[in-house]
Amino acid sequence: MAVANIIGSGVYKKIAPMAAELPASGWVLICWIVAGIISLMGALCNAEVAGLLADTGGEYVYYQVIYNRFAGFIFGWSLFSIIQTAAISSLAYVFAQSLNALIPLPALLPSLASWHLAGFFYPFDGFQIKLTAIALILILTWINSRGIRTGAGLSTAILLLVITGLSVLICFGLGRHGSGTTGIWNFHTVSGSPIRFSAFFTALLAAFWAYQGWAVVGYIGGEVKNARRNIPRGIAAGVLIVVLIYLLANATYLSLLPIEALEAIYRSQNGIVAVEAVRVFWGNGGAQFMSLLILVTTLGATHATILVSCRPYYAMARDGLFFPAAGRLNRRLAPSGSLWMQGIWACLLVLSGSFDQLTDMIIFAVFIYYGATTLGVFILRRKMPDAPRPYRVWGYPWVPGFVILFSAALFANTIFARPREAALGMILMCSGIPLYYYFLRKKRSAREVGTRAS
Repeated sequence: MAVANIIGSGVYKKIAPMAAELPASGWVLICWIVAGIISLMGALCNAEVAGLLADTGGEYVYYQVIYNRFAGFIFGWSLFSIIQTAAISSLAYVFAQSLNALIPLPALLPSLASWHLAGFFYPFDGFQIKLTAIALILILTWINSRGIRTGAGLSTAILLLVITGLSVLICFGLGRHGSGTTGIWNFHTVSGSPIRFSAFFTALLAAFWAYQGWAVVGYIGGEVKNARRNIPRGIAAGVLIVVLIYLLANATYLSLLPIEALEAIYRSQNGIVAVEAVRVFWGNGGAQFMSLLILVTTLGATHATILVSCRPYYAMARDGLFFPAAGRLNRRLAPSGSLWMQGIWACLLVLSGSFDQLTDMIIFAVFIYYGATTLGVFILRRKMPDAPRPYRVWGYPWVPGFVILFSAALFANTIFARPREAALGMILMCSGIPLYYYFLRKKRSAREVGTRAS
C-alpha cells in the first residue's frame, strides 16, 4: 500500500518543472536524492508515531493525543478540503491525459474553454479530459465501496504491472544509452548562471509530489494486522523502494533527453517526459507503450488513494466532528458515506484547476503537517516516556529536528515562490475553523438532549 500510494504521476512528469528551475542534469538528480532523503527522514519520524498510536484515522487520531481535538479536526479537514482529495483529482487528471494520448477524446464544449473565474479557474478548458477524470473517480469510489479486500487486491495487481513496466523502461533505456549516463552528472547550467537557493526549494515542490503518499498507510491502521509492527516497517521499506526506483527512472530520462528538451516539455504543458524519452529509442510504438503504462500507474495510484483517504473522515464522523453520513458503514463494512463525499469533492476539484496548481497546493499544505507530526515525536517522548515503541526513529533528536526546520523553510519558500497556490491552500484549510465549532456545538446539543431524555 505504501509503494502503491507513492508511485503515481510524479515519476513520469515532474522532472520537467524541476529542469525548468534547475537547468543542469546533475542538480536535478541531486534534487531527487535530497527529496528522497528528507521524505525518508519524515517517514521514519512518522513511523515512530504510527507504531505508538496505530489506529484508523492516521494523524487525525495522533494529533488528538499529541495536541488536542481541534488540531486533529483541522488536519482531517485539510485532508478532505485539499490534501487527499486534490491528490485524487490530480492523479485522475493525468490518467485522463494518458487515455487521450492513446485514444483521442472528442472535444466537449470548446466554445466555453476560455471561460474563467477570477482568471484562475478554467472549468471547461479540456473538458473532455476533466469529464473522463471525473468518471474514473466515480467508478473507483464505487469499487472501493465494495469492501477493503476488493480494493486492496486490485491495488496489488496494478502495482505489479507498474513495477514491471518501469523496470522495462529502465533496463532498455539505460542499457541502450548506458554510455550517456556519465554525462548526466553535469552541474553547469544551460545559461551558465548559478543555481539559486529559492529555485532549488521550488524544484523540491515537484519532487515531493512524486514522493507524496507514504503517510496514508497510517489512515487504515485499525485494519492492518499487527499494526504497531507492520505500519512502521511498511512506511520505511516503501519509501526506500520508491527512492531507488525514482533515481533509476530519472537517470534514464536524463540520459535520453537534454535539459533543453525537458524545459520545452514543461513549457508545452501537454507533454509527458517519460513518453518522449521512450520515443527516442522505441519510436511511436514505445511512446504508446509508455502512455499505457502511465495509464495503469495513475489508475493504481488513484485507486489506492481513494481506498485509504476516506478513513479519517469516517473516524471524525464517529467522533461527531464531521458530517454524520461519513460515519456509516455499508453491509460490506466499507465507509461508503465517507467514500462518496470524498469522491464528489474530488470531482469538483478536477474542474477547478490544472495538474501543477493542484500538486503545488497539496505539497504546501502537507508539509505543515509533516512538521507537526515530527514535532509529535518530541512531545510523545515527554508525555509517554514508558509507552512501548515498536520503532524508535533513527538519529533522534537530530533527524526529527532537521525535518521540522526543513518543513518550516519549505512553507516559507512556497509563500514566496507560489503565492497564489499557497493562499488558496490556506483558505481551504482555514475554512474548517467555523465548521469545527459548528460540529462541536451540534455534538454538545445532542449530548444535552440525551442527558435530559435519560
